[in-house]
Amino acid sequence: MAPALTTDPSGTAVVDDDIPAAVRIDHVHKSFGRAGAAQPVLDDITLDVRPGEFVCLLGASGCGKSTLLNLVAGLDRPTAGTIEVPGGRPALMFQEHALFPWLTAGRNIELALRLRGVARAERRPEAERLLELVRLDGAYGKRVHELSGGMRQRVALARALAQDSRLLLMDEPFAALDAITRDVLHHELTRIWSETQLSVLFVTHNVREAVRLAQRVVLLSSRPGRVAREWTVGIPQPRRIEDAAVADLSVEITEELRGEIRRHGKH
Repeated sequence: MAPALTTDPSGTAVVDDDIPAAVRIDHVHKSFGRAGAAQPVLDDITLDVRPGEFVCLLGASGCGKSTLLNLVAGLDRPTAGTIEVPGGRPALMFQEHALFPWLTAGRNIELALRLRGVARAERRPEAERLLELVRLDGAYGKRVHELSGGMRQRVALARALAQDSRLLLMDEPFAALDAITRDVLHHELTRIWSETQLSVLFVTHNVREAVRLAQRVVLLSSRPGRVAREWTVGIPQPRRIEDAAVADLSVEITEELRGEIRRHGKH
């Protein structure tokens, strides 16, 4: 069993050794291509995510972050090694909102509820509750084209939460947003994570974003991706992306990331 990680009111990590991991990635390898000419993307990844923990996967483009997330989501299989998700199938939120434009915000969420087996009479109240959770009260009947980019990502988050999974996988969900909108959504995601006690595995290439959000930052080396280093982020929440402590740790991680990119460039 991996220790569970929660936080006290100040945001300080509190460990419980008796709860199994939300995700267990054990010596995972992934290659693409034909036998004899396969290109390794991930090499010997071992990583646990504890219940209630917020972990950011960080690395340069092409290091295998999204590939690893897809493996955890069950969208692909590892070439070797095992991945265990004891709580069942995780929810997945993509970089693009992937909402159906012919459905309203509420109906997009209801579709996820329907697939989960929620009774028809219960879907609209639950969709409205989830919209309220992501601070989109009254947006149930709005079409996708009526929503801003940030609002669309809030609906996508509500739809992911509608899957009622204890594990949320997020693949650079705020990368296409402007800085102010992204900052607002960082705050909202932190609030929702704190309220729901979900486990979150969040992929990003933005060092400041990782330090702003995570309890733990995991740096992957350039291809093939390996766990190069981990940092426990002991900065109390709520954090601001411009906080001095966030900036200081971001500088340290950025230097490590640059070193990984330089090492990759020599091969």
